[in-house]
Amino acid sequence: MRSLARDALLMALATAISRVFGLFRDVAIADKFGASGAYDAFLIAFFLPVFLRQLLAEGALSTALIPVYTQSLVDNDDADLLASNVLSLLIVLFPIIVGAGILLAPFYLPFLASGFDPEKLALSISVSRIVFPFIAFVGIAAAFMGILNAHHRFFAPSLAPVWFNIGMISGVLFFSKLFPAHPIYGLAVGVLLGGAGQLVSQIPSLRKVGFRFHFTLWPLHPGVRRMARLMLPAVFGLAVTQINLLVDNKLASYLGNGGVSSLQYAMRLFQLPLGIFAVSIASALLPRFSASLARGENDRFSSYLSDGISASALILLPAMAGLYAIGPNVIHLLFQHGSFSAGDTSRTWLALSFYLVGVLPYGLVFILTRAYYALGRTRVPLIASGFAVAANIICDIMLVTPMRVGGLALATSIAGVVNVAILAFFLRQELPTPASIGPRLLKIALGTGIVFLAAWGTRLAATGEWMSVILPIVAAMGAYLVFVRASGLWRLLRPRGS
Repeated sequence: MRSLARDALLMALATAISRVFGLFRDVAIADKFGASGAYDAFLIAFFLPVFLRQLLAEGALSTALIPVYTQSLVDNDDADLLASNVLSLLIVLFPIIVGAGILLAPFYLPFLASGFDPEKLALSISVSRIVFPFIAFVGIAAAFMGILNAHHRFFAPSLAPVWFNIGMISGVLFFSKLFPAHPIYGLAVGVLLGGAGQLVSQIPSLRKVGFRFHFTLWPLHPGVRRMARLMLPAVFGLAVTQINLLVDNKLASYLGNGGVSSLQYAMRLFQLPLGIFAVSIASALLPRFSASLARGENDRFSSYLSDGISASALILLPAMAGLYAIGPNVIHLLFQHGSFSAGDTSRTWLALSFYLVGVLPYGLVFILTRAYYALGRTRVPLIASGFAVAANIICDIMLVTPMRVGGLALATSIAGVVNVAILAFFLRQELPTPASIGPRLLKIALGTGIVFLAAWGTRLAATGEWMSVILPIVAAMGAYLVFVRASGLWRLLRPRGS
């Protein structure tokens, strides 16, 4: 029996490796392009493929595929035929989407970046035509990830984004030299190579679990229709969530060169603990949620949910405190060289400091939405996302003028709080809240305070660019590990069934 803790830790390890490469990627981009107009243009060009990735791939598709595919495995209902049917449909669908995205770029990009000048907008349009096929690669890769996760194989799909990061790093270091007039084109070429690598790298693991693909469009497997019913509300829910980013980028396009880029650099650091831990825990939970419900084990479902919430808080709250304590030093160390200026560092820290408010709320959103998807109740996440995006837009408009990028980041965090509050409220109507959660969270809050004090105090005493980051991290981690052991919170990491 494979334990939740082991699977989550394996995913976290693979994701951590990917995120390290992601940091190398961002460092290389910062050195080459800084927070510049060219990088702003790239980010806007890449927005729609990433948006579609969330809607049609890593968000709705894989999330809908896992419970339906898991049910087919439990029922011995030809799960491979279901997966082959899904992949065949994607092979037909994505070329149509890519063609439309390339042809229509001059029409949708002026809306996405209405604050860009004509030259910057023209660059964004040309870059979009290079990067748009990325959605096809990553869409099929997301289906591969869903199949592997349903088989409780998490390491390979979590490691696959390493190849995406390697592709982008190659774009900065090598391919950009092939385009002296517009080096940003090299980064766009790197995106395509990275997306292809993310897809191909998972094929050996698929063969190991025994999956064999057979192209088949008709007749549709009954599971495809069940997936469609799950995906439709999920797509709308994810769409309104992505509207937050659309509004942020649109308003940031009026803040001059570097507005969009600064938000992006801050978002990368904000998403670091979320990507490594929250997504890993949530992804490991979804097939367990689905299997528990398929077997009628509701108590086990509630137990998994309780452990997932506690484990997320155990990691995310101290990560948030640590980044608050040493955030400016981290940004300076990672990014402030080459084309990245001291002004870029200040602007990025302003955004990051307000993004950090939303670390735990967004981590819990990952878990609670997976619980709803496993229950087949996708309407509640849709409603919660709708209220969240309304809160984000209202706060964006109110805060962007007085706080600039900081206001846009704070609006995003407020939206996360609204989202998780609605999800938790309705889930409590169905599932009792375990008595153990309250005391666990109080202990974690105390440990979070210890992390902040250890990191802050060590930072003040440290000298040198590297030591002002490394020593606080070591001191904070050491103090927290001692606290977790002494308080009994370490039991959250012990194996617990499949």
